[in-house]
Amino acid sequence: MAIPWFEIFVGSYFLWVLAACGTLLMERRSPTATLAWIFAFIAIPVVSGFYYILFGPRRLQRRRRRYGISRASLRAKGLASADGPPRPGLAPDAVGLAAVGRRLEQGEPTFASAVKLLDDGDRCMEALEEAIVAAKHHIHMEYYIWEPDHVGTHFRDLLAEAASRGVEVRVLYDDLGSPHMNRAFWTALTEAGGEVLEFNPVRFKLSRWHLGNFRTHRKTAVVDGTAAFLGGMNMHDPATRTRSGKDAWRDQHVRIDGEPAQRVQRLFLENWTYSRGAFKLNAHNLEKYFPPTRVGKGIPVQIISSGPDDANAPMHAYFLAALSTARVRVLIETPYLIPDEPLETALRIAELRGVDVQVIVPKRGDSRLVSAASHTYCESLRKAGIKIFEYGPPMLHAKTMVIDETVALVGTANLDNRSFRLNFEIAAAFYDKDVIARLAQRFAEDRAVCKPFPSRKRPEKLTALFESIARLTSPVL
Repeated sequence: MAIPWFEIFVGSYFLWVLAACGTLLMERRSPTATLAWIFAFIAIPVVSGFYYILFGPRRLQRRRRRYGISRASLRAKGLASADGPPRPGLAPDAVGLAAVGRRLEQGEPTFASAVKLLDDGDRCMEALEEAIVAAKHHIHMEYYIWEPDHVGTHFRDLLAEAASRGVEVRVLYDDLGSPHMNRAFWTALTEAGGEVLEFNPVRFKLSRWHLGNFRTHRKTAVVDGTAAFLGGMNMHDPATRTRSGKDAWRDQHVRIDGEPAQRVQRLFLENWTYSRGAFKLNAHNLEKYFPPTRVGKGIPVQIISSGPDDANAPMHAYFLAALSTARVRVLIETPYLIPDEPLETALRIAELRGVDVQVIVPKRGDSRLVSAASHTYCESLRKAGIKIFEYGPPMLHAKTMVIDETVALVGTANLDNRSFRLNFEIAAAFYDKDVIARLAQRFAEDRAVCKPFPSRKRPEKLTALFESIARLTSPVL
């Protein structure tokens, strides 16, 4: 008698869906996300099941506990909180925003001695190279994407040279974001004395098959504890025109000197120790990693971080607070515009209050599914009166926000649920009129080469169905 494999598969899948739905309900996640997973199981059978296995929201509590251990370990080694005098004086709206950050355990704004906006990939890589060459004690780098291409190889060799002259080099790269990476690539660096770790490696084993979530989406570098780089630029050829020509991504990075760099340093060390990296901090070397900063005036900066270990979703909360303060303008650049209901509502209410809300998105993204979901939000927000513009090609990868003359942000987070709740992200909030003006000017330059998001007639049925399914799954994209 023939074995009814198809019936067995369907039955097994049905039982698995019931078990997965039960797990989702017990986790008490948002109703939107829970329903999105359930409907995905029904609308896209099997495919959604494999996606859940890779990216489903599992083992979050375990990772929170491990992060708690990592942070406790750093505190035990003498690493205090991010707060320390002096505190900059801020405008009233900025004071309220900074208080939101503080109450979300992000620390107070601190003085940067210098801020350099890097909106060109070649200039960014040149600035980073100069810092690496000048490093005296340590270089810490954390990247979502590190490719073994020209750019990635060049910086590996720079780090190997630094390690060979006695500089401590630590590299942390995301395993899922860097799929072409392997240990052989890092041999030149590790043989020179550098250290390299994968963040949250993906291993397809029965006991560890839910590791597609909880990525480090950060792109940061800290040199000698005094200079920090952060933003959207990954370590790969698409970041530079030298290697990619007209196809180079339009992106935004920033170099921050001074006390805010120490907050970025702390975040790196949390992820490093979480990844079981060896690190020793004591009274003899504390000032090497956290050197005394110059007390006095400077540029007020608040470093905002988020991750799945923090149930408060601090970056999401900060963005909502920032939008609520807007009175004149909101300028946003993002590669993924897939807001959840609170963010979408905040954008709509800002427009209803008479705020000039403008958003730039890429005309062609790097993911068809994400782009399809984003299009549905662009269309609905455009109908609500929000000005949506399409950039490129090339790909727009910048993640910035400008609110009035109050604050400007440069970071790594997209406007989507994955960035706010499933990835480790970072952003710098600048409460400085000059930095705000420069980012607003850069937004205007990008907008000048954009086209308004088109008013489309009803799309073809298949296209409409695909976009609807993509929107349905947007909480888990």
